[in-house]
Amino acid sequence: MNKIEHIGIAVKDLNASIDLYQKLLNTDCYKTEQVTSEFVNTAFFKTGDNKVELLEATSADSAIAKFIEKKGEGIHHVAFLVDDILVEMERLHSEGFTLLSDSPKKGADNKMVCFVHPKDTNGVLIEICQEIKWI
Repeated sequence: MNKIEHIGIAVKDLNASIDLYQKLLNTDCYKTEQVTSEFVNTAFFKTGDNKVELLEATSADSAIAKFIEKKGEGIHHVAFLVDDILVEMERLHSEGFTLLSDSPKKGADNKMVCFVHPKDTNGVLIEICQEIKWI
């Protein structure tokens, strides 16, 4: 795992949260995106080398909606950038971690992603992600 790629924060109202984080971080939101497969709208901020992703549910059945219902708004996951997501998934699986998918999924911000179950990581949802390289 190369570095923390971003921190994901679950929010109820993306537009209000964009305004809040623009003021808090003193920077503009550089990208919004809908990830239909995960039933979320996202917004991204850069501050130095770090990124923050805001996540708003688009369906009451989504993981973000369930997270907010159970825990309220707040930190949802920590994402780590990897060079080869397939190799890292195999390594994590061989170490006994429970992956939430058998293969990477298309995520936001031009990434392939896979999540590690929080029961195996002291209650923290971990995302591993790899930049999609276009040839």
